[in-house]
Amino acid sequence: MTFEKVAQIIADYKDIDVSTITPDSTFEELSIDSLDTVELIMAFEDTFGGEIEMDPEPKSVKDIVALIDAQA
Repeated sequence: MTFEKVAQIIADYKDIDVSTITPDSTFEELSIDSLDTVELIMAFEDTFGGEIEMDPEPKSVKDIVALIDAQA
């Protein structure tokens, strides 16, 4: 469930097809730079509540999902 929400947020933000995003998709593959990462983290925090720690900086979709699930 977390993955689906994260993938949808990324797809909406990057204006790409959600079906192209997998848990193993890296931010580099998705053309997500450091500024995008910060903005996406804020969107994830709004959606899931709480604060997401960015140390170490997430590099893939599964990294974000793990961070969110760890705070649940």
